Amino acid sequence: MSQTHSGSGMGPGQQPGQQPGQAGQNRPGQMTAVMRAVAQQAGPKVLRIGLVQGGRVIEERIIKQRTSVTVGTSEKSMFVIPSQSVPASFKLFELIGSDYYLNFLDGMKGRVALQTGISDIEGLRGQARKVGNAYQVRLTEEARGKIVVGETTFLFQFVAPPPPQPRPQLPLSVKGGLASQIDWDLTIIAAFSFLLHFGLIGAMYSDWMDPPVNEDINIQSLIDPLKSLPATPTETPPETATSPEAKATAPTKESGATKTSGGGPKGAVSDKAAAALSQQADAMQMQMLAAFGGNSAVQGALNRSDIPPADLSGVASSGAGVSNTGGDLRLGSGGGGVVQPGKAGGGLAGIGNSGGGGVGAGAGKETAVKGPTGDAQIGATTASVPVSNAERVVAGLRPKFRACYNKGLASDPGMAGGVTIVTKVAPNGEVTAADGSNVSGLSPDVVSCIQRVVRNAQFDAPGGSGSTINIPVKFVQQGK
Repeated sequence: MSQTHSGSGMGPGQQPGQQPGQAGQNRPGQMTAVMRAVAQQAGPKVLRIGLVQGGRVIEERIIKQRTSVTVGTSEKSMFVIPSQSVPASFKLFELIGSDYYLNFLDGMKGRVALQTGISDIEGLRGQARKVGNAYQVRLTEEARGKIVVGETTFLFQFVAPPPPQPRPQLPLSVKGGLASQIDWDLTIIAAFSFLLHFGLIGAMYSDWMDPPVNEDINIQSLIDPLKSLPATPTETPPETATSPEAKATAPTKESGATKTSGGGPKGAVSDKAAAALSQQADAMQMQMLAAFGGNSAVQGALNRSDIPPADLSGVASSGAGVSNTGGDLRLGSGGGGVVQPGKAGGGLAGIGNSGGGGVGAGAGKETAVKGPTGDAQIGATTASVPVSNAERVVAGLRPKFRACYNKGLASDPGMAGGVTIVTKVAPNGEVTAADGSNVSGLSPDVVSCIQRVVRNAQFDAPGGSGSTINIPVKFVQQGK
């Protein structure tokens, strides 16, 4: 038993499951100390400040960069507090050289743990240095405590600076970007295909493949062939059906014009040829007038040789006389006037006044035809609030109503009907609105005209909130 106990016994400090000789290698707390030594950063410590208001920590900040800490009401302060007991920006913790100093004023409270022990703010005034209105105490890296400024409490201590945070890096799938997602083989093939196709199209529409032009060619050699081209033929007026006498004279005139033009420059027309063409045009115009009349009265005047064909007024007043039975100028069956030479009123103007009864016959008495007229009948008006002069004003509008109706009869002679004008009268008597209702038989233009007449009316002031007047108007044609 003793041997079994001695063989299976554990040495002092040996844990269950440990081999002999390992009891002193893993002591409790040993790894914690190693980890603490590794985690501790080299360099001076930094301030860690907590802001307490109303019994709650509302902000906690580690001042990673060793700099002065300011408090106050100014927005430029590191900690903004609602306290009037300190200036707008007060250096509560001031960095002088490489050491921090605590600055406090009269009225501040708190406790600070220093190397000499824990002391109240009032007790530190004796060993503090006076700088202006503030007291200044040097702090070591082991110092900690709280400072009460008004209703705000600052908790502070010195801690090791936190390790720098590594910059965030994107995953490799995102780092590649768009370039890693492109199929470069397909892209290169598509690019060469576009270049080839557009290159061929560009070559087809460009002048690269045109033969070069020899600039040494003489321009005169290009002009000489143009001189041998025939002249542009001139158009001749087409022949029209004329009288036998005109046909007989036409070749003579054309031959004369040809001979005259032959002596002048090519393409020019002589004055004689121009006069002949103008005379032929006048003859054609008069023949067309005769054709429109359906008889040969004008044709006979055109065939006269002693009167110019373009002067019909001269033909009518000539000594040959004009009659509807004989003579060269024969009137159609519709005319019956006879113009004697030497009489007043000769010429074509006298023919226009003939009425088939000889000279001096009138064209009849002129009678003016008047269109239908109408009358406006105004019924009994009703008003929501009595207006003293409503009946008189409405009666005065009757002629204007009738004028609107007569204007509408000009476009629609059979129009008749009625309308009720709903008139809104303001408290001062002005008409603010005039709307037509119960419209029957009247055109929209007549109704709009009546509304404009009513809108321009002026009534006595009804007071209050105004009044609404209903004006019934009936329109009938006179004589019905």
